[in-house]
Amino acid sequence: MKKINIGLGFTSLNQESHQLKLKVAGSIPDWLSGTLIRVGAAKFEVENEGYRHWFDGLAMLYGFNFRSGSVYFSNKFIKGKTYLQSKEKGRIVYQEFATRPGTAWSHRVALNIAHQFTDNTSVNIMKTGNHFIAMTETPQRLEFDPSSLETIGPYKYKDNILGHITTAHPHYDFEKDEYINYITSFLSLGSYYHIYRIKNGSDKREIISSIQIKEPSYMHSFSITQNYVILAEYPLLINKGKLFIKGEPLIKNLFWKPWKGTKFLVVNRHNGNILGRFATEAFFAFHHINAFEEKGDIILDLLAYGDPTIIETMYLSKIRKDDTISPTPEIRRYRISLTSGKVKYSTPFWDFAEFPRINYSKCNARDYSYIYGLNSFRSGGFLNKLVKLNIKAKDSMGWVENSCYPSEPVFIAVPDAVTEDEGVIISLVLNTEREKSFLLLLDAASFEELARVELPYVIPFSSHGEFYKEQHCFM
Repeated sequence: MKKINIGLGFTSLNQESHQLKLKVAGSIPDWLSGTLIRVGAAKFEVENEGYRHWFDGLAMLYGFNFRSGSVYFSNKFIKGKTYLQSKEKGRIVYQEFATRPGTAWSHRVALNIAHQFTDNTSVNIMKTGNHFIAMTETPQRLEFDPSSLETIGPYKYKDNILGHITTAHPHYDFEKDEYINYITSFLSLGSYYHIYRIKNGSDKREIISSIQIKEPSYMHSFSITQNYVILAEYPLLINKGKLFIKGEPLIKNLFWKPWKGTKFLVVNRHNGNILGRFATEAFFAFHHINAFEEKGDIILDLLAYGDPTIIETMYLSKIRKDDTISPTPEIRRYRISLTSGKVKYSTPFWDFAEFPRINYSKCNARDYSYIYGLNSFRSGGFLNKLVKLNIKAKDSMGWVENSCYPSEPVFIAVPDAVTEDEGVIISLVLNTEREKSFLLLLDAASFEELARVELPYVIPFSSHGEFYKEQHCFM
């Protein structure tokens, strides 16, 4: 399958819309009611200055409201200080993952020291209490109105936990009604991983464990089980000295040291005790899939790359080219023995599913069967296929169509569902031949197409999103 104009998915979208009723081909399930909200980079330049990396573009929210078989669409830029100051000054103001603003070295360093980081929250969203939050890998969080998608302002925790880099993939414990995340803090005498919990709706975090480290690892996500938090410390290490002294973007301060190997840092969720760092060979991953406990061992599934080359391929100058070859990961299942300290891995499935999703409310931190995600089919590694993998039965299903490039699939369970895969999959798809995007709905069990919802223009490739059963948008 030949790629056609893949750069279209990395082209700026300047148009904002509100309450557009979209054309539906097929049938929306009667039970599907609520709002899908996605976020991603949507503007890749400010006046004559261009951002360098897919992670750097200015963030936009997309809302799809489902009610009575109809779908309504709205999209708005996230208007934090990064967006507003860039628009006012006509140039890039804040340092992003791979883009350095054209300001003086001393100014960039001063911003880092003062914890004045970008609030370009283009990676993920979450809901805590009645607050809807957009997130990135800096500590800054922005609250938005789910009905209008308008930015409300900074969301700040009322505690004294400080840090410089965090994840936009917090975990939620449905039984305890709490979130778990961690933040990395760079201090002159040492760095720390602060692992914390926070009750749903609270604005005060509680430290589970603070772990001192010499060389912090760049980690995009992590795992939890019912009793443990597991950080995978890849040997992609952050040189905090250069980060602050040189004032360069984070990507320039990441150093691959494979001889150090990868270590699984395991912490008891209940008392904060460190059970150990369990060593294995070097690899890199963006996304963990799931983890659970089995006979005293930890089973952890993730998408492993042999090295961090995937980060380099997402420079816009590379990824916009139709002939770019992107590395592909493999699903690895790591078994971590807490008694012997041994770490072994197997490949439970021959194929892969990047941007992985599961039936989270039913299966997170528990044994499971199904992974939904993105795959590549004759596309040089670029993600152009939706897949459902049954890692127990070792079979798979897929959806692929010429010139179509789907985004992360979101699983939505049928109310009172009994089976793990009883629900629908929704993915935002770019058709590069028609130069339009559409929302695709698949039956999660059979992977048969239920409906597609046509959008009036191209939506750039987005990052992550969530579905909320409440009727928030466009009422």
